[in-house]
Amino acid sequence: MKKKTEEMTIIALLASLIAVTGAFKIPLGIPGAEFQLSAPIAVAIAAVFGFRRYIIAGVLASAVMLLLGVHNLLNVEISMVFRLVAGGIVALFGTSIPVLALAGPVGSAAARWVLSLTLGVSTVPLLLAALPGMVFTAITVWPLVKVMRRAKGGAVAYVKRASL
Repeated sequence: MKKKTEEMTIIALLASLIAVTGAFKIPLGIPGAEFQLSAPIAVAIAAVFGFRRYIIAGVLASAVMLLLGVHNLLNVEISMVFRLVAGGIVALFGTSIPVLALAGPVGSAAARWVLSLTLGVSTVPLLLAALPGMVFTAITVWPLVKVMRRAKGGAVAYVKRASL
């Protein structure tokens, strides 16, 4: 029972972190195409906590944001494509710096491609508009991974001390 409670708590905290940071967006001029500042945090979560926890937390975050009216269906589509691609890359290729630096931009590019198919517009302007966010994600993901690993280690140590 204790493990299930711990797992639910971790996923809820990760979902809230994704939701809060996902509410901050860099506008790009096309509805649903804005860049969410949660992208580097999302990749870091996938690296530190694993794909399963990341995808569950991401789905919960998208559902909450959709219900609150912060996201529309295009935002959810972009987020889910990003999560599957970026999280999948981390799950398949590991957590080395080059993999983490590329996972976010590749996930963003895939999400923009799917958005272009949905809207019937060219992919190039969407990719060009997302380029600053992709660079931001590639640069900031490694420091975020280090911070999350330290926080996770501290939380585990605290739980062990509390259970003694």
